[in-house]
Amino acid sequence: MPPANKVVTVALMLLLVFAILVGNAVTLAVVLGTKHFHTPQGYLKASLAVADLAVGLFVVPVSVYAEVSLMLSDSAPEWTSYNSRAARFHPCNVIGPVFAGCTLVSITTIFLLTIERSVAVLRPLHKESVITRKRTTILIVLSWVGSFFLAVAPMVFSSDIALEYNSCSRMCNYALGSIGELPSQAWKILLLFPAFDFTLLGSTVVINIISLTTIRQQSKRRKHLSGSERQSTSKPTFSDIKAAKTIGTLTLAFTASFTPIAVFVVGNVLGNEWCNFSFFAFWVLTSNSCWNVIIYSVRDQKFRLRAHKLLIPSMSKSASTA
Repeated sequence: MPPANKVVTVALMLLLVFAILVGNAVTLAVVLGTKHFHTPQGYLKASLAVADLAVGLFVVPVSVYAEVSLMLSDSAPEWTSYNSRAARFHPCNVIGPVFAGCTLVSITTIFLLTIERSVAVLRPLHKESVITRKRTTILIVLSWVGSFFLAVAPMVFSSDIALEYNSCSRMCNYALGSIGELPSQAWKILLLFPAFDFTLLGSTVVINIISLTTIRQQSKRRKHLSGSERQSTSKPTFSDIKAAKTIGTLTLAFTASFTPIAVFVVGNVLGNEWCNFSFFAFWVLTSNSCWNVIIYSVRDQKFRLRAHKLLIPSMSKSASTA
């Protein structure tokens, strides 16, 4: 890669780190620091922000370090070599499961957010009794435990799968231990990831379609109802409807960012290297970690106002003291 391209690549990686850290820090500050967001939905958004924050703290900086080392010394760190699996400590043994686990947490959390919103839209009278803070907290813990168990499962259940730094994707990826061979057990395990992810994402999309269709039908009916009927408690509130549309947008963004990586995994199992495509796929997925705060800010006025209050006062104080 030409030096100019390396500089651009590192600059984009650093910009992504900044966007992920700042965006998700703002999300956590708004959700945890505002009583209005101390709800099951708020807890789920906080869990999603923590998963994205972990990507910005641990995953992307390792890629930046490898790229900068290669750019400054023309030789990447020893652990980025394909022959470094026997090293005493391999960063990919930690970074790989963190990235995979946080990605699975994000998918699971978006699914839980969709379920929470669908109950609010389809069964508004049962929302308070079905979706509780305690149940949501338990589901969040289970999603983290289950996601990280799945993240380490390939190495636990197959000796043919290892984690190594991929010079194409610039990330720590799962790889087959036997180069040139394709053990059936290994590829079946690797295909579990896209199968699980697309099953969950597919279910999420279907539930979102049902919720949004219900919202549309109710909106049409409300035009023919009297004022007293429009205020019926059997109908979802405006905030519930708004939140359901926000989660729908979130699902669409994540599905679009995850699809390339799923295509790459399937192609890789079939023996295709797809070097340039792997870089595109992994970094599109990684960039999704900074999109949540943008979607919340655009779709949720209360979130936007609270984030504005958090950021503007600090900016004005620094300007007055300068």
